[in-house]
Amino acid sequence: MVTAPDGVEISVTRTGAGPALIVIDAAGNFSGFRPLTAPVDLLSEHFSVFVYDRRGRGASGDAPAYTVEKEVGDLAALIDAAGGSAYLYGMSSGCLLAMHAVAAGLPVPKIALFEPPLSFDPDPAFTTAVRDVLTSQGRRATVEFFNRAIGVPDELIAGQPAEAWSVGHTLLYDCLLLETASPELLGAVDVPALVIDSTGSAGPLADMAALAAGHLPRATRLTLPGEWHGVAGEVLAPVLRSHFLPE
Repeated sequence: MVTAPDGVEISVTRTGAGPALIVIDAAGNFSGFRPLTAPVDLLSEHFSVFVYDRRGRGASGDAPAYTVEKEVGDLAALIDAAGGSAYLYGMSSGCLLAMHAVAAGLPVPKIALFEPPLSFDPDPAFTTAVRDVLTSQGRRATVEFFNRAIGVPDELIAGQPAEAWSVGHTLLYDCLLLETASPELLGAVDVPALVIDSTGSAGPLADMAALAAGHLPRATRLTLPGEWHGVAGEVLAPVLRSHFLPE
């Protein structure tokens, strides 16, 4: 457990040895349900890989009145525990948190972003709708509503276990992260950034990857063969290693 600046305990697992690499989960992902995964076993051959439950999820604690700054504080505590500097690999909404961390001045030499959900004109009505469903129908309905709204295929929604519903309330956190994304935020991310998307995603996810790569000052975009919102570990791991630790 690592203690965040506001006292919240963050649960983290470390695997491997080498330079620190922190993996930041997508919306709805945590240790009990992680359909979008990083290739930790392959990466741990070259890095000390830190995988953690974002606040409000799994074994990590939470606090009232969520703010993006509190989640950035969680990363600050993790980076300190990892030795004072760390690479960041963000997946989906985790990309937004990675960019906030760099913009806030945390010691992050490079980042990699897998399919960042990005809109410079987010609809606050969506956040309101998520909050209304959570209040009136509970966490399970919130997870289903959120996933359908962002384009998760129906067969994936139908196959979700009960564990996925436990973090339904944290989807509001991801909505607020999206609302804070802006050209100014991306412009402040002045470190080498690799933006990755999958051939199986295409459409809006590919468009958002292009938007991110076009606004990050030091970005490279790479499209890899894969499925919807996913790339096989054996394809992804060498790419991440090459980005963070070039020959």
